[in-house]
Amino acid sequence: MNREHADPDSPAAGSTDPGKMGTVRPGGRTARVREAVLRAAGDLLAEKGFVGLDLAEVGRRAEVGKTTVYRRWGSTTGLVADLLLEMAEGSVSRAETGSLLGDLRANAQLVRRTLTDERQGPLFKAVIAAATCDERTADALHAFYATRIKEWAPCVEQAIRRGEVPEGTDPYEVIRAVSAPLYYRLVASGDPLDEACAERAAVATEAAARAGAYTR
Repeated sequence: MNREHADPDSPAAGSTDPGKMGTVRPGGRTARVREAVLRAAGDLLAEKGFVGLDLAEVGRRAEVGKTTVYRRWGSTTGLVADLLLEMAEGSVSRAETGSLLGDLRANAQLVRRTLTDERQGPLFKAVIAAATCDERTADALHAFYATRIKEWAPCVEQAIRRGEVPEGTDPYEVIRAVSAPLYYRLVASGDPLDEACAERAAVATEAAARAGAYTR
């Protein structure tokens, strides 16, 4: 059967295994169904959290038969895994400002804007909360962050070549460090996620990287 015209109710149209989500690139009606379902799932997560994520309600909001949702995604964790995959694929590409500080500022401000967004902020809180008690959701969340860190790591590699930071600096540790204070404010302290805190995170991380704090 031509994939573009495949019946989205068919298991061949997608996998219910969260670890395999995205290995098939759907087209046509299948792609439209996936887009509608993931949008509805994200809205429901933002509104009611993980405990309120009901596959039947997702199908109703997406105007898709609940059988389609159950057959394609199988469970709420499968749906969250696919949602995180879509978010990772659609995230903004890394900045290349010509300096490590500029790149880290761009990264920090991007994370801040995402976490303070009216929809994305509550959505991330819901997923992070679910990941603390559900292994498959945790795996999907870890894969999401791994994708984003890998996207931004070349900024540090370029800084090494420019001589801004020492040889042996771990690019992944630097990118983790710049966003860590922002996620701490989101899920732990509840302090404001403003532009000033993003700026401090970027400046502090750049200074630590220059001093060799992230060398392997």
